[in-house]
Amino acid sequence: MRYFKGFALAFNMLSILPIFKIHHFYKGINGISAMFYPLVGFILGSILYIVYLLLGDTFPPQHSAVIVFSLSVLITGALHLDGFGDSVDGLFVDKKRALEVMKDSHIGGMGMIFSVVFLMLKLSTFIYLQNFYLLPIVMMYSRLNALFAIYFYDYISSGLGLLLKDEVRLKHVLFALAYSLFFGWFFAFVGAILLTLLVLVVCGWFFTKRYGGLNGDIYGFIIEVSELVLLNYVVSL
Repeated sequence: MRYFKGFALAFNMLSILPIFKIHHFYKGINGISAMFYPLVGFILGSILYIVYLLLGDTFPPQHSAVIVFSLSVLITGALHLDGFGDSVDGLFVDKKRALEVMKDSHIGGMGMIFSVVFLMLKLSTFIYLQNFYLLPIVMMYSRLNALFAIYFYDYISSGLGLLLKDEVRLKHVLFALAYSLFFGWFFAFVGAILLTLLVLVVCGWFFTKRYGGLNGDIYGFIIEVSELVLLNYVVSL
């Protein structure tokens, strides 16, 4: 039952699909919840790929790609994109004020500009993407990075992120890594995990040097940047 609640909580955290009704961060299931983040990413990516297949020849391929891209933003409630924008805003103020700025519910000018540019780049990858079947792996690996970030880096704020940090254990990380590698191998895309880890190391080093650790907004930043890097890699193939 704890594992079901953990998965349901992870699904509700990372998507807006009203499938499960568990929204409470019960003690003991937060680490389990984080363990399922990559799996939720795989499921969301699979939904997007199925939508792409269902569109078929109904629209020109480029328009179908735009629809799937738009759905990818909506299906996650733009949660990670919000973290991306907040993280960028924090980079354009004194680091002593950065966390306060990142907590502000209103996005700043620089966060807005960088988010628009980011979305343009991401949209372009969808338009030129040929291997849509790799979307589940791309979204899985990016959320695996979030789990790694939670476990391996200090947390510098309060709230949900601190609950996750306190409860995530090595066994959760190893289990998530194991099924992620399996899916990656099955889709003949396992090697891309090295590129994913490179993104994590660079982002982790940068933000740790600036703030001394990471927070929830930065987790969103890492997810979004990981996705963009992996999508560009797939396009380059």
